[in-house]
Amino acid sequence: MSVLGIDIGGSGIKGAIVNTKTGELLSERHRIATPKPATPEAVAKVVKEMIQHFKWKKEVGCSFPTTIVDGKCIHSGNLSPKWLNVKVDKLFKKECKLPFYISNDADLAGLAEVSLGVAKKEKGVVIVVTIGTGIGSGMFYKGKLIPNLEVGKMLHTNGEIIEFYTADSVRKKEGLKLEEWAKRFDVLLEYIRVVFTPSLIVLGGGISKKYDDFKKHLTTDVPVKVAEFRNNAGIIGAAMYAKKMSK
Repeated sequence: MSVLGIDIGGSGIKGAIVNTKTGELLSERHRIATPKPATPEAVAKVVKEMIQHFKWKKEVGCSFPTTIVDGKCIHSGNLSPKWLNVKVDKLFKKECKLPFYISNDADLAGLAEVSLGVAKKEKGVVIVVTIGTGIGSGMFYKGKLIPNLEVGKMLHTNGEIIEFYTADSVRKKEGLKLEEWAKRFDVLLEYIRVVFTPSLIVLGGGISKKYDDFKKHLTTDVPVKVAEFRNNAGIIGAAMYAKKMSK
């Protein structure tokens, strides 16, 4: 089945038509810069532009970078404070005149990886960590999603929210060398190991492409794998979620 998946991020909004059985992209991926400021109205207009680009007429899956419960933002995330308590599915449906199925971006990236990717055969606890503007996370046990895990909101020992210390946007903003950033990220992996005892950690987001360059700086003894679908995992998982929820 082909479904349009859209992945909304802090720097870019990406979409593609997906074969939900295989995870294959059936179209070229299209990317539009996330508007600044990324208010609900501004992002909805970009989503409509994405729909028009693909000439799409059916249900849409969408991964969103904050905690989502029943289509509603219960945390403002890193886009704009104005997203708090917004029903994202209703907002996008009103703008685009199509049904939308919305969930957390890391949860949906994890759905793709657990169903079709590197974690497909893993039966224990799998933690998916997406590294970008913020830190996203998804948790799976025996292949089943435990929604809305937010490891990025944990506190570092210095009292700082840990995603403000370890996100890729922080690496860029502070001009950190990859080794410097990796040692910070290693702190987060240690928290994950201690708190959740995962059997596998899956890394996604743009910087995961550099894993071979920074893995030597990580000390965790938990197996770590890069997402098979790389930066497309959110798109693929969103399409799979829409197929599942629209039945």
